[in-house]
Amino acid sequence: MACVHLDSISLSPPTPAQSVYREDCTQCFDSIDRPEGLDVCLQCFNGGCVGLRAHSQLHHVTRSHPLALNIRRTRKQITKDEPPAKMTKLAIAAETEADRYDITTAVKCHECATELDKTSPKLAPIVDGILKANTFSRQEEVKAWEQELTSCEHILLLQQHEGRKLQSDLGHCSKCELKENLWLCLECGNLGCGRAQFGGVGGNSHGLAHATESNHAVAVKLGSISPEGTADVYCYQCDEERVDSDLATHLANWGIILSDQVKTEKSLTEMQIEQNLRWEFSMTTEDGKELRPLFGPSLTGLKNLGNSCYLASILQCLFDLPAFQARYNIPEIDLPMVTDPAQDLETQLRKLGDGLLSGRYSLPDSDVIASEESPEIPYQKGLAPSMLKHLIGRGHAEFSTMRQQDAFELLQHLIKLITRSPHPAPLVDPTQYLRFVLEQRLQCLNCKKVRYTSTEQDSIFIDVPIEKLPAVEGEGERYKPVTLKQCLDNFTAQEAVELTCSSCGSKDGFVKRSLFKTFPTTLVVNARKMTVENWVPRKVDVPVIVGDEPFLLDEYVSSGLQPSEEQLPEEEVAAAPAFVPNEGALDGLMAMGFPRNRCEKALHATGNSDANTAMEWLFGHMDDPDIDEPLVIASAATGDNAAADPEKIEMLGAMGFGAPQARKALKETSGNVERAVEWLFSHPDDQGDFGGESAPATEDKEAAPAGSGALPAKFQLQSIVCHKGASIHTGHYVAFIRKILDTEVPKWVLFNDEKVVEAGDVEEMKKTAYVYFFNRVV
Repeated sequence: MACVHLDSISLSPPTPAQSVYREDCTQCFDSIDRPEGLDVCLQCFNGGCVGLRAHSQLHHVTRSHPLALNIRRTRKQITKDEPPAKMTKLAIAAETEADRYDITTAVKCHECATELDKTSPKLAPIVDGILKANTFSRQEEVKAWEQELTSCEHILLLQQHEGRKLQSDLGHCSKCELKENLWLCLECGNLGCGRAQFGGVGGNSHGLAHATESNHAVAVKLGSISPEGTADVYCYQCDEERVDSDLATHLANWGIILSDQVKTEKSLTEMQIEQNLRWEFSMTTEDGKELRPLFGPSLTGLKNLGNSCYLASILQCLFDLPAFQARYNIPEIDLPMVTDPAQDLETQLRKLGDGLLSGRYSLPDSDVIASEESPEIPYQKGLAPSMLKHLIGRGHAEFSTMRQQDAFELLQHLIKLITRSPHPAPLVDPTQYLRFVLEQRLQCLNCKKVRYTSTEQDSIFIDVPIEKLPAVEGEGERYKPVTLKQCLDNFTAQEAVELTCSSCGSKDGFVKRSLFKTFPTTLVVNARKMTVENWVPRKVDVPVIVGDEPFLLDEYVSSGLQPSEEQLPEEEVAAAPAFVPNEGALDGLMAMGFPRNRCEKALHATGNSDANTAMEWLFGHMDDPDIDEPLVIASAATGDNAAADPEKIEMLGAMGFGAPQARKALKETSGNVERAVEWLFSHPDDQGDFGGESAPATEDKEAAPAGSGALPAKFQLQSIVCHKGASIHTGHYVAFIRKILDTEVPKWVLFNDEKVVEAGDVEEMKKTAYVYFFNRVV
């Protein structure tokens, strides 16, 4: 029977700008590898499963799109005499999908319940276009493995000094005796040693010092030069590795003939690969046995999309919490009816909840067959949360990239997104179980009067004391271990603050102390182990000792205003808008050497929360032309015309922000769209500016404070996000989570991307954990 819909519907192949969801369903993780395959809509290219959940049929009914291409993929059985070579280059393997899989396709009409001829002139180009189109995951893999280096203005406009022939052996650093890791200034020919590198390569940063003193930007690493024309070229002004298309000419100016060079040292990329391999977490026990793979509900791994381990580790810890499971693992409630499920945060979070917790996808990789020649452990394939990653990163300067990111910053960003999203009754915002109230007590040293202020938070930062131990031959840097209690004692300790008392006028200052007014159901703790070297933050592995046993936090409860205490008078509210920076964060930033104006701008742009977030903002806005100008906050009547630009409001609206919030953000940032986005993420609870209209009505009764003040406040470690690497923006993240497996006693489970195994020596990893999740216990 002929299909009437094929003739009546206009079809066209996907354009490069269109997303084609041909790998997995947009509403669950059923993929083209399942026996029934995956349906791709021929009109909008949505991917829908064909199994029990029948999301393909649902898409047809809700969108009236009857035509679909069914794609099924099966692994080819190929016998190899030798095991595959270990990957050592940052490049996609040449092996194609066609080399590894057999693809079966069929075109069907849901309405007519019939199969169509896919070779017909109308269908053939559509089918071909879908199969050749790049998917989300493919695009991200390419970006992840292929480092795209570019040139810059400092290389393109390079003016070299008068040429001369350098010594044939090029000697040693001009300021020390180092003979390796040498960098040649392409502008003047100076030879300086580089920074200390991975693998014990020495360096005293004399090349950097020369660039700073002379303002010469571009240098090349001598030992990395190959006759093929490759070399490590670095621009100190951009602080980035670059490409010099005229390298041969620039080297010839100093008597170096490119074709005569022999590469003698590892390149920066090679050292990065080697270092990342070193950061890999051990998957064996002390006696060399492979850790036992685990499968089943709540034991599903997440595939690494390319530098996405920071995302996987945080998601595993969050979806282990009962609040997140109750909110997003609800198969009995229909998914939202939206035009594009891949672009809907609610749909993607519920898709992830079902994928991680149901156990349907926690299966050994069928492509891996163990044998005597290849005794590989059949781990899981892992789920690829590429749609969720795209949504989380949309509009964000860092999370939209394929670079490694700070896992804790991702957690904060994700909490803001979930807080802003709707939670219709009886569903509850799961992040409210992370919130609590911290109370700050400020007391004048002269008149002894006090002021109590409360702030609602969803996590705390603990600064880990850093004390270096004496060096031991054959070992790396070592630091004195500290306990969690020491860190909490420091976090809640009194500190002096230089302020003028509004009551007695004394300039003797105040003492400040922060304690818990309420406690959350889950306490999130970020252990900061950072030092700043050459303006670059560096993470050090200070062991923080945390036990598995429950512990009390009662000693850190604020007692509140006492009958014997007299309060400081309330300060008058200034007529003009005022910004009071977080004193602790401001002091910390200024102690690092940042000017006060920059510090205040960074704190204002990031919600006045903490020094770490503000410092990240500063590193991203160093080149702003007005970075050193004093912070000016426009009043409501100032800058309204620029701020209320309809085009800018529409631009923010396309990112998912409401018009009132967009209007308020633009006013607060003088119409700067980029800063407005940052302001919106830093103020998720602000209802915005309704432009003369009344804001939505709120309940008359005051909202109850976050958390609970009930005692005892007993907590127990539930999960940790661990990090190996010299920087939170490099290295590797994993998660360790306590799970009930085959006994009543919880065991630690290691989630290392798609690998889920029963953990080995978790004590060592707990010492270098980065983010802790403590659950309150009765």
